[in-house]
Amino acid sequence: MIDFKPDFAEASVRPSPNFGERIEQAGSTAAVDMIVLHYTGMDIEDEALDWLCAPRSEVSAHYFIRENGCVIQMVPEDKRAWHAGRSLWNGVTDNNSRSIGIEIANPGHQGVYSDFPHVQMEAVTRLCQNCAKRWAVAPQLILGHSDIAPQRKEDPGEKFPWRSLFESGVGHWVEPAQSRSGRFFQQGDSGQPVEALQAMLSLYGYGVEITGNFDENLMYNVRAFQRHFRPERVDGVADISTIETLHRLLSALPDKA
Repeated sequence: MIDFKPDFAEASVRPSPNFGERIEQAGSTAAVDMIVLHYTGMDIEDEALDWLCAPRSEVSAHYFIRENGCVIQMVPEDKRAWHAGRSLWNGVTDNNSRSIGIEIANPGHQGVYSDFPHVQMEAVTRLCQNCAKRWAVAPQLILGHSDIAPQRKEDPGEKFPWRSLFESGVGHWVEPAQSRSGRFFQQGDSGQPVEALQAMLSLYGYGVEITGNFDENLMYNVRAFQRHFRPERVDGVADISTIETLHRLLSALPDKA
């Protein structure tokens, strides 16, 4: 455990011993290019903070945001916090080495999953704005834990206000297509339309293999996409609304040139 000055001026410091060095990627040093948002998934926020700072837990994050908006930094940003776990995004599996992890106090699906208080979201917004500016994080690389680990995680969940975050200049978002009846694809289906869906999700960054088969992994990734970008219904079924929203999202990607 080390003492350090906070990277974010509003934060107080409570050091966690659960961190390491950012690991070099093939041919280059791992640089922060992603922010990953979590909920704590525990009923009592002080217990969640204690757990993230306990050596036996072997988990941590760079930041913890209380329901009242107070921000606590646990790991220096230049260190590798242990928050993402087994994950995949844009072909990268060691997402701890490339990300800033932010834990947001909320009981989550394991408890009484509640709305995120406005004062808490204001703090989330300011912190994300600050980190994204200092590390030059692209909007589409501000993600939820469920985006990068869809088979294991649901956080920060469908109640997280990604829209309002985007309206404050944080993250990537489009207006979801309205749900309506029509053709849909679900687990067990196969063929070229499923292959096209897999290709679009993979192009955005999701860990989807292009096989043409709507398998369990694709179902979990569709659910993760819905949680983030079409939260009206999270069921893992690729209906017209889900597919159109994905089209819109890809069309709205910032120019990488």
